[in-house]
Amino acid sequence: MFVLGTAGHIDHGKSVLVKALTGIDPDRLREEKERGMTIDLGFAWLKLPSGREVGIVDVPGHERFIKNMLAGVGGIDIALLVVAANEGVMPQTREHLAILDLLEVPRGVVAVTKKDLVDDEWLSLVKMEIEELLSTTRLAGAKIIPVSATTGEGIPELKTAIDQTLSQAEPRSDRGRPRLPIDRVFTITGSGTIVTGTLIDGWLRVGQEVQIVPSGHRSRIRALQTHKAAVTQAEPGSRVAANLVGVTTSEVRRGDVLTVPGWLKPSEMLTARLRLLDYVKRPLRHNAEVSFFTGASEAIAKVRLLENDALEPGGETWAQIALAGPVVALRGDHFIIRSPVETLGGGRVVQAQALRLRRKRPDILKTLEASAEGSPEEALIAQLEPKQPLTLSVLKNLSAGDIKPLVETLASRGDLVAVGEGEAALYWTRAGWERLARQVAAVLKEYHEKFPARPGMPRLEFAGKLKLGQAATAVLARMASEQVLREEGGAVSLPEHKPRLTAAQQAKVDAFLKALAAQPYAPPSELIPAPELLGLLIARGEVLKASEGVVFSSAAYQEMTKRITAHIQAKGKITLAEVRDMFQTSRKYAQGLLEYLDAKKITRRVGDERVLY
Repeated sequence: MFVLGTAGHIDHGKSVLVKALTGIDPDRLREEKERGMTIDLGFAWLKLPSGREVGIVDVPGHERFIKNMLAGVGGIDIALLVVAANEGVMPQTREHLAILDLLEVPRGVVAVTKKDLVDDEWLSLVKMEIEELLSTTRLAGAKIIPVSATTGEGIPELKTAIDQTLSQAEPRSDRGRPRLPIDRVFTITGSGTIVTGTLIDGWLRVGQEVQIVPSGHRSRIRALQTHKAAVTQAEPGSRVAANLVGVTTSEVRRGDVLTVPGWLKPSEMLTARLRLLDYVKRPLRHNAEVSFFTGASEAIAKVRLLENDALEPGGETWAQIALAGPVVALRGDHFIIRSPVETLGGGRVVQAQALRLRRKRPDILKTLEASAEGSPEEALIAQLEPKQPLTLSVLKNLSAGDIKPLVETLASRGDLVAVGEGEAALYWTRAGWERLARQVAAVLKEYHEKFPARPGMPRLEFAGKLKLGQAATAVLARMASEQVLREEGGAVSLPEHKPRLTAAQQAKVDAFLKALAAQPYAPPSELIPAPELLGLLIARGEVLKASEGVVFSSAAYQEMTKRITAHIQAKGKITLAEVRDMFQTSRKYAQGLLEYLDAKKITRRVGDERVLY
């Protein structure tokens, strides 16, 4: 299924030609019929000699309705440029052709209408003028067919030319992620809300749950039509009308995108390659305010020029589009920018949901070049580089294509580092992961220098310092396996780190251990060292903290536990008083020890007595 879009100056006979081709009047509004010109988008369809069908979007030619024209040309496969023989090339002819070129519409046919109003010599001059106009555009070499919608002359030849041109086109890709940029919203009594658009990137089916982006409204497809015929499913590249359940016309607007739920997110910043049209009269300045068009949407935006302070007519540059509101766009989507009076230029999105980039930075520009012109692998890595790590779902949202196989290939080669499993996995470039590893090493080194006696940085502090969030566990495990760090007992350290004491700290530790040896069952609490030093002794296994103010040497603890256990085995139970007397200690130490044994499930309290657990 293909879509044809008309283009051309006002009153050159686009709508009359469409009716002559199809038998359908695309001017659906009463005001259009009264004025004799197309104000909004019109739609029709045509069965070609080969049997293939093509949908037709008839767009307005008047300069005041260029915005409506832009809503209709985003999804077309072939352009039908219409030039009246009695007038030749006119201003909107040039502007429409420039828009088609910016949108990289790959093929077209030219219809020279009203041939019955001119002689053959004049018609030849008009054809030469058109050939010259097309020579520098993507439509260079397009077939030029003189026609008369009034007499029907040339109409069969035009249909054949369209058919032959479309025979070179490839069917639209099915990426499993349908997008229907909505170009019309209306209601039918008894049916409810209807939206129309040109479907890309996947199929839609009756009964399917759908989501409207950016609003997020959920709905279900009650019915589908293509070319006014009911269908159960609509294929990519077709003109589609979808009857939606559970949403009103006030909740949907032109420019919204209908898709399957859960993957598509709008952007408020895009990075793009921007071209300014050569006939524009003045340079485009950094931070210029423009109207931005992509798909069927329109938004106010500012253009941030990344290379220079101005872009000259005919020039290209890297730019960021800072949008005044959320717009749905993916990598590879085309766009147009306009001033209030003319089309200025356009280009292709390279990064959706982009971060704000610093201007005039050669390293950033080099990364953007790789993203735009490199291999698919280089492009993906370049997308990931500025804002890693990202999940697979976010990576999918940045690209119009199916990148999952590419991600898996790069991960298997080691060019991407995957941390975690499934859709929740986080991906770094290899360079990004190594930068993170260097950052980890620097953070831990600084911590060890500040607190040399500690076994390491507390895990929570470490995760917060590096802003790892929920990824902390997976990142720690991966870096531990790569021997970037070590994690023991909730402390994170460099693998080679060994706690070391100053002379003064060592003296305090020695004094405390000596006191423990001298009074193993009633160690003096006033000599317990600071938490940092005590933690080190505990980590080394030299001491054990039973409770606040009660610390035993490991040897004393083992002996006391052995004797208490033996007593209970012989007598069946033991009391706190018996423990106190057994070790000639005070109630404080006996109670602290027994409560610790209870916590360790060695003993169990029953009333005032302890039994084995």
